[in-house]
Amino acid sequence: MNNIAVRNVGSSFSDSKPHYDILDGLRGVAALIVIVYHVFECFDWSPVPHGYLAVDFFFVLSGFVIGYAYDNRWGKDLDLKGFFRRRLIRLHPMVVMGALMGAICFIVQGNTRWDGTAVSMSTVMLCMLLGMFMIPLSPHSSIDVRGNGEMFPLNGPNWSLSFEYIGNIMYALFIRRLRTPYLWCLAILSGCLLIVIATGDGYLGVGWTMADNGFWSGLIRMLFPYSIGMLMARLFKPLQMRGAFWICSIVIVCVTCLPLCLGEMTGWVNGLYDALVVILIFPSLVWIGASEIHIGKTTKHVSRFLGNLSYPLYAIHYPFMYLFYAHIGFSGDLVSIDKLQDVWLEALLLPIGCVILACICYKYYDLPVRKWLSKHH
Repeated sequence: MNNIAVRNVGSSFSDSKPHYDILDGLRGVAALIVIVYHVFECFDWSPVPHGYLAVDFFFVLSGFVIGYAYDNRWGKDLDLKGFFRRRLIRLHPMVVMGALMGAICFIVQGNTRWDGTAVSMSTVMLCMLLGMFMIPLSPHSSIDVRGNGEMFPLNGPNWSLSFEYIGNIMYALFIRRLRTPYLWCLAILSGCLLIVIATGDGYLGVGWTMADNGFWSGLIRMLFPYSIGMLMARLFKPLQMRGAFWICSIVIVCVTCLPLCLGEMTGWVNGLYDALVVILIFPSLVWIGASEIHIGKTTKHVSRFLGNLSYPLYAIHYPFMYLFYAHIGFSGDLVSIDKLQDVWLEALLLPIGCVILACICYKYYDLPVRKWLSKHH
């Protein structure tokens, strides 16, 4: 592996194989798109209406990186216990932090559901505890403090992290054992199911609730990107191109900026678009992103910064969105974009504040906690 294209992460908690700088940077670009999407989620217009697809890009990246990092280590220096330990240390500290911030923001917001009903402090603490242990809530649960049917009411995006955990478990137990032809079959089958779900629902923004078969939709939404990413890790041969980070970043932004097609007669078109982006475009971007041989200093610094920022930003940003939604009166019905004239400063400062907080969490919490856990466990 060309050591210009990837970097050795020499910390005690990192995987021993080098990491792709470009892929780390693209993960950060996708995280920023998620932030913008969530800021505008309450309005009837968004600059990134397909921003929810950034989650699917995360899944493709995760499948590729996990396959690349671990496939040839089983039975040598890695067993099930070691794999799960590494993944928990990598992911769970920020899960705990996200649930804690969710509880704090909910209390600051007034301990009330979106419909105005009061929630007891004990219920909030129980919801926080379940979130810390990644235990999803069923629809209409009395512990659903938001009243919106989310799996994780105090930090909605944790639904995707829960499927990340499921994907890790599936990989460790059986996907890694599949010979390449069978992995092809899994990717093709799950890709077909993804098209069915996307065209049936009209879009791929599924998996965040257990209602309406949401768990199974979310499982397929994770399974195809994971399996195609792992398949690419086995088959990967670099294209030896330049400018991959900037090219891929522009494409990611472009595919999320296209308007939605959710009319009565055209909803399936929007779903088909979502599915094709996930099936064709995102795997291509990961392949291209992993192919750049020579990385300039500016690209390297930007990619490393965005890569370090991406997971903390994704894990902690949404509780502050809840505060923003409460501030503008969003409780399920979309707010006119004209309202932005009154809250433009808050809408601008919100993502900036989340980025700053994510940087602080990464440097003073996530990094030290992972180092300590790796040393003592």
